[in-house]
Amino acid sequence: MKALRNHASRPAAAPLVADDVLEFHAGRLVLLIAICGGAAKVIDGLTKMAKLDFFVRYPDFFEATQRRGDQPSQVREQAVEAAMVRHHYGPWDKRYYHVLAFLEARGLITIKKNRNTTRIALTRLGKTAAERLGSAPSFASLLEQMQKVAEIYADKKGSELKNLIYATFDQEIGQRPLGSIIGARKS
Repeated sequence: MKALRNHASRPAAAPLVADDVLEFHAGRLVLLIAICGGAAKVIDGLTKMAKLDFFVRYPDFFEATQRRGDQPSQVREQAVEAAMVRHHYGPWDKRYYHVLAFLEARGLITIKKNRNTTRIALTRLGKTAAERLGSAPSFASLLEQMQKVAEIYADKKGSELKNLIYATFDQEIGQRPLGSIIGARKS
């Protein structure tokens, strides 16, 4: 993953996918904090941030949690624009630390450690960036999904979301080997 300006030297015919662009991930996380972080625009915990991001990036999994009943949920294996991997605490993206450092270095977020929790908050500049991104037509569908996720899960703790994911998607996530891509067929 590189910043967009660092892709300038690639051949013109080479495809450029959003997943390879740092700013794509940064923009998504700024919007996630703005939409799911409540009035204060704060998310308490990396686990919570990752699980909210999971439900944004994997809308079929989010929808399946809304249909939960006595039957174990089955979601179709899907291709997603920015895949996540199975980690000890559920879905995770190994790029989070890089993206968060990028956002903090540009003054868009603050990151503060409070005991065992990492508090991620938008700065004034970050709130302005979120407003601009939120009004861009290219982010409309992403924004819509974030609003759905926020309505249902923004008030939950990260551990609650992790437990929900493991309870609902044992086969699709819980039984996957650590580091395997979520949404790809198991080998």
